[in-house]
Amino acid sequence: MLALSSVSYLKATPSRTDFPLPSHRRFSFRRVGVRCSYAEAGVKGDSSSATIDVVADVKSERVVVLGGNGFVGSAICKAAISKGIEVTSLSRSGRPSLSNSWVDQVNWVTGDVFYANWDEVLPGATAVVSTLGGFGSEEQMKRINGEANVLAVGAAKEYGVPKFILISVHDYNLPQFLLESGYFTGKRKAESEVLSKYPNSGVVLRPGFIYGKRRVDGFEIPLDLIGEPLEKFLRAAENFTKPLSSLPASDLLLAPPVSVDDVAVAAVNAITDDDFFGIFTIEQIKEAAAKVSA
Repeated sequence: MLALSSVSYLKATPSRTDFPLPSHRRFSFRRVGVRCSYAEAGVKGDSSSATIDVVADVKSERVVVLGGNGFVGSAICKAAISKGIEVTSLSRSGRPSLSNSWVDQVNWVTGDVFYANWDEVLPGATAVVSTLGGFGSEEQMKRINGEANVLAVGAAKEYGVPKFILISVHDYNLPQFLLESGYFTGKRKAESEVLSKYPNSGVVLRPGFIYGKRRVDGFEIPLDLIGEPLEKFLRAAENFTKPLSSLPASDLLLAPPVSVDDVAVAAVNAITDDDFFGIFTIEQIKEAAAKVSA
């Protein structure tokens, strides 16, 4: 009969493998020592005991969130921390002025993605989540929505990061000439780069209007007071509005808003689930979040 009398955990260096890991991938390894006592049936007294070392390779998740102190980015950081994921945020303004306990658990790095010292943030990362995007002139939108994300995808790939998750945008069933604006062309360029560089692990989330409590210049804007009831109304009326969905730009009125928490949970699910990749619509984001929260 085998009786387990004690278990101890000791740090150990990785064992040699026949398939060398990329130089920028970092894994956590633990040596598990199990002390076992063997006793034959009917034999009195203690038998000799020995320690059996079982080496298991356990990968710890470490995510880099680009724009981690923003509205969506901070929600993703918070959700990732709640799941025990190590989080590093890269943003131009660094640490946010929040007093929440999860903030202290994030590694806040100040920097611009165009001039970032990637050696400071990417080595050891198992995923990158980009929330980069914004409005402005045509050139500004192409630069921040497109070029910044393309650069980040290339850097992540170069450093051997196995996953890239992009927070993009729903196209609202807009006519083609409107989709040719700098905002949408930048987003779609970034999407193409993610899916090209990460065909089997890249994730593109396409939410519509994202609601929640958003802080702007120290003031909290309760977008949920509008977004939450509107989402419930549109989902309840879906059977009646569905025939209108084929009309150009109809989704500007009919696409249900998405909670920032649902977007964050879906992003975290993408970090931890290897079968979660590809493009995800508003409905699929909601389904993914509901599945994780269930």
